[in-house]
Amino acid sequence: MDINASKVDPKLLELLVCPLTKGRLSYDPEANELVSEKAHLAYPIRDGVPIMLVSEARKIED
Repeated sequence: MDINASKVDPKLLELLVCPLTKGRLSYDPEANELVSEKAHLAYPIRDGVPIMLVSEARKIED
């Protein structure tokens, strides 16, 4: 994996919110995902682009 493709711009992370809860997201660099703790969803990042669709998100089990 290209190291530059896996990084998320911190300014972008400040602006993005979970489309379901409108809550904050955290970046998981190992899984290359944006995580919504409130919704228990992880949104994938593909080719450096966050895919902010609930239908594309991975459900996080407790």
